[in-house]
Amino acid sequence: MRIATWNINGIKARQGLLQTWLTQQSPEIACLQEIKTIDEGFPRAEIESLGYNVETFGQKSWNGVAILSKLPFDEVTRGLPGDDSDEQSRLIEGVFSVEGGAIRICCIYLPNGNPVDSEKFPYKLSWMDRLISYVEGRLALEEPFVLLGDFNIIPAAIDARHPEAWVGDALFRPESLERFRTLSNLGMTDALRAVSSEPGYTFWDFKTFGWERDNGIRIDHLLLSPQAADRLDGVTVHREVRGWDKPSDHVPVEGNFAF
Repeated sequence: MRIATWNINGIKARQGLLQTWLTQQSPEIACLQEIKTIDEGFPRAEIESLGYNVETFGQKSWNGVAILSKLPFDEVTRGLPGDDSDEQSRLIEGVFSVEGGAIRICCIYLPNGNPVDSEKFPYKLSWMDRLISYVEGRLALEEPFVLLGDFNIIPAAIDARHPEAWVGDALFRPESLERFRTLSNLGMTDALRAVSSEPGYTFWDFKTFGWERDNGIRIDHLLLSPQAADRLDGVTVHREVRGWDKPSDHVPVEGNFAF
């Protein structure tokens, strides 16, 4: 089974790109971030025509996440618990039946956190603290669990072409990395690092012509529970998509599992 994540950077601008990629690659499950539309604005019929069931957690103009699945949804969860005042659409989770049991797929768009001297950085850290508690609860279920999406975290120096340029940035701050390590220490496996020591960049900034200079970073991740990590066969970073016409600044990252 192929399970992918992609920060689409606006479904209205990338609908054609998404449909082309889904037609070419046909993953069983695709998780999207930054759809930037309310639920009613998502092109549900067009995606369903490609054989996908669609669940969204949208937000006008900002954020928004979605799961597209060839499997029917058994359960859907929207929103990260722990703060009733949080109105940002950043988490959607689906449960699916597979041979031998069920798998749980959680799609997140973790806050960027910049500038660090604003309220955005404490929000990022508190969101990560809530996520850690959420993952602890999911791991207690002892089932295949895939936490994937745009984490807005550069885990280590290898994950940036020029790591020195990111010192002090919310994506590379010690407080952010400490919380990412906490997720790993709970028992979650970084899928790409489990199979590859290559940088595996997933994002190239538009403003700095990052793609043209291959000045990339890796911020889109798949973290796996032990039960999911045991079934991992490989990871593909679809780097070629960044070179398509009118691309997102992120590319799809896909895990291949023996589910």
